[in-house]
Amino acid sequence: MLSALMNFLNACLWPTRSDHHHQDGGGGRQDGLLWFRDSGHHVFGDFSMAVVQANNLLEDQSQLESGSLSSSSSAPPYGTFLGVYDGHGGPETSRFINHHLFLHLKSELVINPILLCSTHFLPFGDYLKSLWVGPPPLGFAAEQECMSADVIKKAFQATEEGFLSLVSNQFQTTPQLATVGSCCLVCVISDGTLYVANAGDSRAVLGQFFKSTPALGDVHATQLSAEHNASIESVRRELHALHPDHPDIVLLKHNVWRVKGIIQVSRSIGDVYLKRSEFNREPLYAKFRLRAPFSRPLLSAEPSITVHALQPHDQFIICASDGLWEHMSNQEAVEIVHTHPRNGIAKRLVKMALKEAAKKREMRYSDLKKIDRGVRRHFHDDITVIVVFFDTSLVVSRARGPAVSVRGAGVNLPHNSLAPCTTAGAS
Repeated sequence: MLSALMNFLNACLWPTRSDHHHQDGGGGRQDGLLWFRDSGHHVFGDFSMAVVQANNLLEDQSQLESGSLSSSSSAPPYGTFLGVYDGHGGPETSRFINHHLFLHLKSELVINPILLCSTHFLPFGDYLKSLWVGPPPLGFAAEQECMSADVIKKAFQATEEGFLSLVSNQFQTTPQLATVGSCCLVCVISDGTLYVANAGDSRAVLGQFFKSTPALGDVHATQLSAEHNASIESVRRELHALHPDHPDIVLLKHNVWRVKGIIQVSRSIGDVYLKRSEFNREPLYAKFRLRAPFSRPLLSAEPSITVHALQPHDQFIICASDGLWEHMSNQEAVEIVHTHPRNGIAKRLVKMALKEAAKKREMRYSDLKKIDRGVRRHFHDDITVIVVFFDTSLVVSRARGPAVSVRGAGVNLPHNSLAPCTTAGAS
């Protein structure tokens, strides 16, 4: 009865667009150290993805999920989820996030069909409630849970706790896992609203097009993500305010501001050795252990969240790891996207960044491409770019499709490839 009821409600309230509904397993291509998916369709328009590997083990992970965001694969809310996870000290934390964060978000979104009907069709909802006897069925929340900043924050928290548990279970045999962490940038588009959550220094930039005349217009870059990097004065002030008993909470080391002289980012998933003192001791390698004890976490996993109601002039969003933004400004990036074809636009941004990296080292781009992973890290970081376009007519509709799941990739290597002598840090 319950299954039939849900199918009926889905058919009535969220009709399938047969022209777009399909499953997508990825479909990316590899060209040396560059992985790319030139184009694809998500619930609200087109997208493009690209990743270039610089580290010996790819530390950037990324994903795009589109369709139902609920734990029930065919239930609302529908939307698109983007994740860019810029790892440091190794790939383990970013891989963990890539496998768990979206699932945690889905588990927070449970639908109650009685309340749903009451919300959208009050008389029909009252009729259904008159038929329902007893408590809500097993597995259904007491309330309808919609997408919100709180849902995203809970997903971050659950992911952090999951990785902490992993480190705790393996600390005696693999203590260096406590030194691995990742920045975490998430964007969710649902019900005409864009949610941007960030812990670390990846960045989400909105491209907006304003028509100055019927024939002419200007594209404008609006950064929606707050960054947590000790190079930013406001972040240093925040750290000093949070840790008055640690005058050395930020140190200028080799002309770079770092938390405790170790790591640039002040928020991340993982980096457990800087959050729990019980993981800042033997058997952890001495070079990672702090001399002064600490009683509260030096880093935070709590994201900064921006909620933005999408408008017709909002054209696209660029989500990228800091490897891109080291080589171009927000405005330069949105102008590239606005003035070039959508197909392959993420790859174009990556290549523009690589050309700039080569230029800074007074070398040709063609020569940079010949440098293999590992050595390549001396010239640029791993770079991940996802560009998502908004089709206004689809953003305001209740259409379901398409169902898409894509994950960025690098050179195929075993997943249990922790490097025991990696140096913790993030740029």
